[in-house]
Amino acid sequence: MSTTDSKNVLIINAHQYYPFSQGKLNAALIDKAITILDSKGYNTRVVTMSDEYDIDEQLAHHQWADIVFLQSPSNWMGVPWSFKKYMDEVYTAGMGGALCVGDGRSEQAPKKNYGTGGTLTNTKYMMSLTFNAPEEAFNDTDEFFNGKSIDDLMFPMHMNFKFFGMKPMETFACFDVMKNADVENDFKRFEAHIHKHF
Repeated sequence: MSTTDSKNVLIINAHQYYPFSQGKLNAALIDKAITILDSKGYNTRVVTMSDEYDIDEQLAHHQWADIVFLQSPSNWMGVPWSFKKYMDEVYTAGMGGALCVGDGRSEQAPKKNYGTGGTLTNTKYMMSLTFNAPEEAFNDTDEFFNGKSIDDLMFPMHMNFKFFGMKPMETFACFDVMKNADVENDFKRFEAHIHKHF
């Protein structure tokens, strides 16, 4: 990819620090993504939940981005609370037109077209997730998630991005990272995933 074709990637590090989960894997994945994207001529910006942020600046980052890359652990079947707070503050502020124009409904049709007000219709998103759960817990009706996939579990996050008109890219996941981590293989799979989609 030449620099004239370069695209802008906003990377969100949604990790929430805990003594037992310090965020090293999520940070390492982001570093790998930046290295690969830089080599391909992409422009990257990173926002980290542990840092202070300005709401207007974050809205501008989303408008700048061609792709929003969310790197997040799965905490209690969803995203960490610090990223939820970020969404509550930044994404709510974006409903005036920066990210969407209300919820898409009109006075003429108040019961139709909910969720169609997104203004980021030329933006894609990718989720890269880390799980304590083993891969075998998903897509198997006999296991905990009742046959559901990781994308089923993250359905609310997919809908948040869809609300802004964004289009999904294939989700990536690392599994069993707390008890049976296979970091070397995870890194290889991650690098292949990034090369495949960027």
